[in-house]
Amino acid sequence: MKAKPPGFFDIDERLKALSAKGDDLERIKKLVDFELFRFELETSVPRSDGSRGGRPAFDHVLMFKVLILQAMHGLSDERAEYLIKDRLSFMRFLGLGLADPVPDANTIWTFREGLKRTGAVERLFARFDEALRAAGYLAMGGQIVDATIITAPKQRNTEEEKAAIRDGRVPEDWKDKPAKLAQKDRDARWTLKTSKAKPAEDGTKRVDLAIPAFGYKNHVSIDRCHGLIRRFTVSHAAAHDGAKLKDVLDKKNLASPVWADTAYRSAKNEAMLSKNGFTSRIHRKKPKGKPMPQHIAKGNAAKSKVRAAVENVFAHEKTIMGMFVRTIGIARANVKIGLANLAYNMRRFIWLNGRIAPA
Repeated sequence: MKAKPPGFFDIDERLKALSAKGDDLERIKKLVDFELFRFELETSVPRSDGSRGGRPAFDHVLMFKVLILQAMHGLSDERAEYLIKDRLSFMRFLGLGLADPVPDANTIWTFREGLKRTGAVERLFARFDEALRAAGYLAMGGQIVDATIITAPKQRNTEEEKAAIRDGRVPEDWKDKPAKLAQKDRDARWTLKTSKAKPAEDGTKRVDLAIPAFGYKNHVSIDRCHGLIRRFTVSHAAAHDGAKLKDVLDKKNLASPVWADTAYRSAKNEAMLSKNGFTSRIHRKKPKGKPMPQHIAKGNAAKSKVRAAVENVFAHEKTIMGMFVRTIGIARANVKIGLANLAYNMRRFIWLNGRIAPA
């Protein structure tokens, strides 16, 4: 069969077909006003005035949308460049035509570095949270706090090198090897993620699994009503969850309950919650050397039904969005994870807008 020569309206017809199938990026482009980020972006990543010539810089909002695309699809800089050139849905989201120049991997990396240097990601995240509240999606119903490990490329270090890194020192034989030092992540940490095994049908206790993981942690609080991430902070993977509770609490939530697992239960945290007007719904721990009292077990089970909502957030980020830290250092990890949390909220906003009316 002879191929049909391309017509003038073929691209429009293809885009209409994509719209008919349901293009999330098209819905995001229509419902999210990306111009609200412009001031923060232009302040954080200044550009030359063009007096020295050269190719004009890409628009700030365009570059920010490229980073959002990356976060939504778990893309490296090189893969993002390729897919923007390859996918019509990506081009439409960015407002690019087939003949328009596309930011290359180095340009994407440089722009993200600008956001890192000025700590802009938290401000961009807060700006969108303000927009969500203005649209009627107020934080209400209390909040659910949890953390999840975001893996990073594993580091193959000797025991001596690991000890030096834990002490905050640079291993001796790295000091005269700048290329090697630049590729070593001294901020990420190994930790063990314990998977609690359920008893067998006959009641026999099974062995718990301890799975080693290397990387960082994404600590978040979501509002119970809408399931939106309201606060976040980033740490290395070995950080204790309970120590980050105060950092992620959202004081703007209209209800006081705070749900979390037993890692957050401590006398210090309970006192802090009470002092700040929060009501603890944190799981209670089993008494040492004694069976779990039935009333505490029932209370924890009831709390788990509420707390489970945060697992949906993490599952979405790790599976659909392919969340993974490819960069080196906690400052860059903070940018990557923060942008992923922001991208998640945009996806969630589109879902909420299509199914429920704002409160």
